[in-house]
Parts: sequence; structure tokens; C-alpha cells
Amino acid sequence: MAHAASPCTDPVALNLWHPIGATAEVEAGRVHTTQLLGEAVSYTLDDDGQPVAWRADPALRHGMPVEAAQISDRLPAIDRFCHLWTSYGEPPDRLFSIPEFDEPDRRILAAGSIGVHTSAPRAVENFLDMGHFPYVHTGILGIEPHTEVVEYDVEITDDNEVLATRCQFFQPMAALAATTGQMTDYIYRVPHPYVAMLYKTAPPDPSRLDAIAIFVQSVTEEQIVAHNFLCMVDQTSTDSDLKTFQQKIFGQDKPILENQVPRRLPIAPWAETPIRADKSSIMYRRWLADLGIAYGVIPEAA
Repeated sequence: MAHAASPCTDPVALNLWHPIGATAEVEAGRVHTTQLLGEAVSYTLDDDGQPVAWRADPALRHGMPVEAAQISDRLPAIDRFCHLWTSYGEPPDRLFSIPEFDEPDRRILAAGSIGVHTSAPRAVENFLDMGHFPYVHTGILGIEPHTEVVEYDVEITDDNEVLATRCQFFQPMAALAATTGQMTDYIYRVPHPYVAMLYKTAPPDPSRLDAIAIFVQSVTEEQIVAHNFLCMVDQTSTDSDLKTFQQKIFGQDKPILENQVPRRLPIAPWAETPIRADKSSIMYRRWLADLGIAYGVIPEAA
């Protein structure tokens, strides 16, 4: 994936963990190369299945054996939530938590990686937006005349995450396992500047919540790969069907994201006119500003 861009100089972004690929798609001992924050990075799994990442060596072609050259300039690397993560700086000791990942009866899978011409913050903001459901995901996540976004709560938690609760929306087909329309309960969570999660009523067991996430890889400031992740209460659908359903939803979002101007997210409160449904977006923008994130945003001073 070659996209000419200047390397990132944002110290906050450089010290984050970033997703670079689905673990199941990595062939151990073979070079895999992608782009992250404007620079090429290579990765693989070693003989013990542990992730290895390094700044890309032009002499190492994608797919060639790692043994063909000495790996230098190694980067931090972890395998978590079905994906490999790396960092150019000094990332936290631990990635954010997803408790549902450890529940034994969950269907857990990487659900496809999709390139989009937008910034990582724009992708996260779109993920938080319930207002577009009836218009972009018609007949699935929303339908007219059920267009109202009812009042909900949003806060910054003690763990310094954005959390929106008491979210509800009528959905004709809330999940692949749904058999009828229902008022769906939502919780939105942003545990990382470029990661968005939602928890929604699981049709097979309304007492529990499905967990769905996008782990956003910033290829450049205005180009991303969205890695979809599912943690579902669904024992009947096939992996293929679950992935197809999620990719269909994200595929409907892609042209919307690619037509948003500007591609980078303005974080000044006066930059774009907010409405009540945008409470999560407003809080997310403030949170990014407080974190000092500069990559993928238009700073308030601009």
C-alpha cells in the first residue's frame, strides 16, 4: 500500500498502539508490509506465533521469507483482539480492555479490513452517529419515519474514555440474528483516539449486548484502513455471514465518509454546526483536543 505522505510528527499519535492487520491473515515467517502514519512498516509472526514489527526495509518484498534479511529497527508489537498492533514511540504497557473478549460463549472474529479516503477521527465520529441510520442503513439499522435520536448521556470516564449511555434507536434488523424490528439499546465507547466501539442489544439474548468495534489504522492523515471486529452473542450464524453483514454495513458508510469535507476532523466547537444528536461527537472532539491529538484533525487554532 503506497501512499506518499510526510511521516507523522505528532508525539501523542506516535506513542499510541496502532492496528496494522488481522492476525489470522498473517503468515508466520513471511514479510507483510503496510503503511502507518505516513511510513511503511513490516510485520510477521515468529516461530512461536508472537508478533514482530519493524520499519520496512525496501529489500524485503511483501510475502518473502523473513530469513532473507536481518530485521533492524524493531518496533513494539502485540497481538490483541484478533489484530496485530504496533507503535513508533513508547506506547502504554497495556491496550484498552474489552471484557467480552474473554467470555467463552462469544463469537469473536476479525470481520474484514476496508480502506477509506478519510481521516481516523472522521471514521470514529461517523461510528458514533445514530442520526444517519435511517438514511444510510435503510431497512437494516434504521427506517423512516423512525428518525429521532432520543436524549442520551455522554461523559468522560475515570479511565479517560468517551462513553455514551442510554442510547436507543428503532432498528428493522439490528443484527444478523434478528428476526423482527426492535428498539435497540446502545452504548458507545471510545477507548482510544482511533478506536470506536458499540454495545447493542443481542437479539438471541436481550439481556446481553453484542460488542462491535472498528480499529482504525491511520495510513496517512486522510487515508485509513478500518479493521472491523466482532464479539457477538450468536451461535447460529456462520463466520462468513457475520463478516458479510458487517462489511455490508461499513460499505454503506464508506461513500459517506469519502464525501465528507474536510477529510480531517475540525475540533474547534464552532467549526461545524452541532445538533442534539451530535453530543457524542462534541465530547469526542473535546477529548481529542484535551489529549493533544494533532494527526488527522484540524486543530482549534486553525
